[in-house]
Amino acid sequence: MSPAPSSPTGGESGDGPGRRASVGAYVRAYVALSKPRVIELLLITTIPVMFVAAQGVPPLWTAAATLVFGTMSAASANALNCYIDRDIDKEMRRTRRRPVAMHQVTPRGTLVYGLVLAAGSTAGFALAVNWLSAALSVFAILFYIFVYTLLLKRRTAQNVVWGGIAGCMPVLIGWAAITERLDWAPFVLFLVVFFWTPPHTWALAMRYREDYAAAQVPMLPVVAGDRRVLLECVLYSWATVVTSVLLWPVAGTTLFYLAVAVVLGGLLLVQAHRLLARSRAGVSGAQLKTMGFFHLSNAYLALLFTAVTVDPLLAGWLA
Repeated sequence: MSPAPSSPTGGESGDGPGRRASVGAYVRAYVALSKPRVIELLLITTIPVMFVAAQGVPPLWTAAATLVFGTMSAASANALNCYIDRDIDKEMRRTRRRPVAMHQVTPRGTLVYGLVLAAGSTAGFALAVNWLSAALSVFAILFYIFVYTLLLKRRTAQNVVWGGIAGCMPVLIGWAAITERLDWAPFVLFLVVFFWTPPHTWALAMRYREDYAAAQVPMLPVVAGDRRVLLECVLYSWATVVTSVLLWPVAGTTLFYLAVAVVLGGLLLVQAHRLLARSRAGVSGAQLKTMGFFHLSNAYLALLFTAVTVDPLLAGWLA
């Protein structure tokens, strides 16, 4: 997305093209506050679990309502995160073009936007889906803001490990939306996302290590050497792959899912071990090319959860 003007309400006066452009910039700025790319990742995990919970295609209305209010819930947390982190966002290359850091929207407007979305998503889940999904949504927002953003992010290198719990919640929300209860299967998928998050995030943080250091955010790559970080990436990658395989006996998936989980897991582990080997061989900094692992881990999660979606449809067809 092209950067919007520094003042969304700027432009020509009156109702001419300048005014229309400024309204468009204003809308784009608020959309950017929601972090759409992060929301896409959350939806990748929400949709498949609804298929597993329904043992096929979930009820259209429930699925649509869950996606709409889940998007609002995630957008709320992201906007409130932008409000709280507006000081450090200005210090980092990766975040300095966010709307609050660029003064495209005011801090007060960001806060109100986030709170309105939180209230709307909670009410929507409670009225259109069920109370359990509403409660889980509220927990995710509160955990992301108070535990991750305010408590952990600026204090400990374990910030993304435990803070990542908020990003795992869409799995539980999607299951609860369909079944109105929780079970072991969604908790297995919860753990897949939980173990996947640290190595995925640390690979990105290694690329932007100087940014986090300048903002005084103690991400693991800031406070530890490459070998330590990559060793932990290997360990968490193994935990991710082993947990993904556990879904086969727990949820009674077909061999199709198991085969996909094993193949994708093998690719993820090969890349993780390759990075660690390169580090031990003396390669460091940008030469490690950690962004390759970052992009691979994105593809891994998307394809794994695609298999989660397809599996109950395949099981129904085979039956």
